[in-house]
Amino acid sequence: MTGATDHAGLIVLGFDECMQLVAGSTVGRIGFVTSGEVEILPVNHLVDGTTIAFRTLYGSKLGAAAQNAAVSFEVDGYDDAEGSGWSVLVKGRAEVVTDRALLARLERKGLRTYVTSVPRPQWVLIRPEAVTGRRVPEGG
Repeated sequence: MTGATDHAGLIVLGFDECMQLVAGSTVGRIGFVTSGEVEILPVNHLVDGTTIAFRTLYGSKLGAAAQNAAVSFEVDGYDDAEGSGWSVLVKGRAEVVTDRALLARLERKGLRTYVTSVPRPQWVLIRPEAVTGRRVPEGG
């Protein structure tokens, strides 16, 4: 795969490829500011069209911050043996999902969660405003 490269020689990924990589991963990290501090937390997620969706607890810092807060969301993949990898960064706004039809659609998609001991009843969407991605070229 060839394409434009950045100043470090990494391949610049387009929007569609970035979203495919995000959709192909089950864990990402969401970053946001709460009480004047930066928080970065792992979340299980899915992609619905061009939005990213995940579940959280009511009343959590993340749930509170998701009320149309500016957020960053990052997903990475790497293979040490191959010396290859990629990274996608999504910047946008998070919002709590209240639309019943959208809630039903997200439920049908079947989000896979790793930690099931605590229920996470609240869906949150990230609506991308900027999406960037990079890939280590073959032979890196």
